[in-house]
Amino acid sequence: MTNRALKTKLIFFFSVFLLVNSYPLFCEVLGKIAAVVEDDVILEQELDKEVTVIIQRIRTSNTQIPPESVIRKQVLEKMIIDKLQRQLAEKAGITVTEDMLNNSAADIAQRNNMSLEKFREELQKQGLSYKQFLENMRNEIIINQLRGREIGSRIKVTDKEVDHFLETQENISAESIQYHLGHILIAVKEGASSSEIQKAENKAENIVKNLRTGQDFAQAAISESEDDNALKGGDLGWRNANDIPTLFTDKVSIMHKSEVSEPIRSPSGFHIIKILDIKGGLDDHTITKTKVRHILIKTNELIDDEEARKRLLEIKERILHGEDFASLARTHSDDKGSALKGGSLDWVNPGDLVRPFEDAMDKLSINQLSEPIQSQFGWHLIQVLDRQNKDNSVEHKRNQVREIIRKRKIEEETELWMRRLRDEAYVEVYP
Repeated sequence: MTNRALKTKLIFFFSVFLLVNSYPLFCEVLGKIAAVVEDDVILEQELDKEVTVIIQRIRTSNTQIPPESVIRKQVLEKMIIDKLQRQLAEKAGITVTEDMLNNSAADIAQRNNMSLEKFREELQKQGLSYKQFLENMRNEIIINQLRGREIGSRIKVTDKEVDHFLETQENISAESIQYHLGHILIAVKEGASSSEIQKAENKAENIVKNLRTGQDFAQAAISESEDDNALKGGDLGWRNANDIPTLFTDKVSIMHKSEVSEPIRSPSGFHIIKILDIKGGLDDHTITKTKVRHILIKTNELIDDEEARKRLLEIKERILHGEDFASLARTHSDDKGSALKGGSLDWVNPGDLVRPFEDAMDKLSINQLSEPIQSQFGWHLIQVLDRQNKDNSVEHKRNQVREIIRKRKIEEETELWMRRLRDEAYVEVYP
């Protein structure tokens, strides 16, 4: 045990000792401890609650439920990893406001074509309260922000890497094959001995053998896997042929539907991949470029929203009566960069401009003037001068490749980061 871990343990148990002696009912109120995680605890009642939710989820997916002891072990391990990440996020000052939570919940309900009330009802049918759903979502958002800060910010993709990828995998845009992947990880800690590595490899080989003779993959993943998707039955979802971790690419490309791979070694341990399904289709990419100009009125202490809107309506009326848009833009627009060019933003691609501006622009016919439109920059009067379709395949392909490489790096680094976080932390699990 490291000095840091010993110190953490002593501080924790000294704190509990003081509380127990100060408050005789403390142990009764606190409940039984399932695990100590750094300077915090996971209670048995918290574990029981989460196990109940997971069992219900597995039951609704029609997957055979493993023994409860196996599920408890997996759930507890996930709770430990989550708590370590939350502790790190708290130290980093990462928080999620109630507004962010409520907006995210409303967005999820809308994407599922439900009202928020209907969405709450569906959650209750699945045995999950809306309050618990929000808490789970808060946890997920915080962890994603933490990973973005700890991992995403360090990931760089160079033009040379993009060029190399395109040279070695020429058919990225010719055919977009998708694979539905299942994944099981038998973890090996950093600095493991040769006997520990051999033990993990033997375990992985036995799992492969059982899977090939008919064992249910989801059940095996829930029971045995040591990665973040274990409790989802090891389901990695649908992946583009080029959106698969580099470690698995060569194996997956020659595998067939329902096939199970041999154990694949990585610094994290031994991986087992199953092709749950395969589908494919052509990838074509054409964009519509728009030549556009605008006049911007910003709000301030003297000009509120109503005044800004009123000024733009007056300018619009002057243009409709024959005055020159470019001259009025030079005189009145608060976007000084475009004002010097008569309000011109030149040719823009989809996604170049903020959403309210682009939505309004896309509805305009050529030479039509918009109504005053508000964005985070102020109020805009917009005019579309021209449109043209452009084959953007080369640029789109490079952007695809850049994102593919980035996702691969993030996924590989996340797995190592989480394993390192767990190995270096002080964790004590109680029977």
